[in-house]
Amino acid sequence: MPDRALPTLKALSIRDLDSLDDLNQLREVEKEVWGMDENDTLPVTLAIACRAAGNIFIGAFDESARDQKTKKEKMVGFAFGFLGREHGQITLHSHMLAVLDGYRHLDLGSKLKQAQRERALAMGIQEMTWTYDPLQSRNAHFNFSKLGVVSEIYKVDFYGPETSSILHQNGTDRLWVRWMLNSRRVRDRLAKKNQQAETLDALKLLAPLVRFDPRGKPARADLAEALSRQRVSVEIPGDILEVERTDMLLAREWREATRWALSASIKAGFIVTEFSRSIRGQQGPGVYLLQRGAAAEFV
Repeated sequence: MPDRALPTLKALSIRDLDSLDDLNQLREVEKEVWGMDENDTLPVTLAIACRAAGNIFIGAFDESARDQKTKKEKMVGFAFGFLGREHGQITLHSHMLAVLDGYRHLDLGSKLKQAQRERALAMGIQEMTWTYDPLQSRNAHFNFSKLGVVSEIYKVDFYGPETSSILHQNGTDRLWVRWMLNSRRVRDRLAKKNQQAETLDALKLLAPLVRFDPRGKPARADLAEALSRQRVSVEIPGDILEVERTDMLLAREWREATRWALSASIKAGFIVTEFSRSIRGQQGPGVYLLQRGAAAEFV
């Protein structure tokens, strides 16, 4: 936004989407953030039906950037979640969350997620799920460190080998995460009480199942030895999109290595519980911590 000062929270509002114009704006944000074509965006007719059936659509709007013709405020982010059923209970699956690039400094992702949480709890829902690319370190930090999710499911090419999005040219593997909305863990994370010190202490003692070699490539450790322990760690690049831009073959090596490590660990009974931006005690790209046990033990 070169002609304007950076937007501030004062000009922003978060509310439920309540009109056809809102839903059309959602599609425009979707296209801009993920670079999708028409075939991969949410059809308006489906959005209308989902909203009418009680699913949750929330938008973030910039009141200082109203359309000059319609006088409508500009949507700068949204979250869409639909009702599902997992573990014998009704859940909310947060299918999409997007924020325009010029507004990401305002922590809108967290605010939209918390708005979803409030609405879900008001409906009597105790758990929210969603997916994200485990190679995206920024999203990993947001999900585990800020929100307090856990994960026990790895899905290979969840949306197929690729989509029209520029973000989906290196496979569409996903971690399926669980957000226990009213758990002590989640309440602590939202209150900015994280486990960073404990996580770093645990990581210092672990030889990663996948780690950076001196050339920046993923080096694999012995799987059987790693899975014999109570904890496992897996390192990832700090910016996989930059790796994809400069060396797609290397990016695919990282996809294959982390797919192998995370899939095998989860299959062996480990839960992804934490993510740290520090590696071996120093600031670095990022590392997952997996621990043996059930999700309920960590929330």
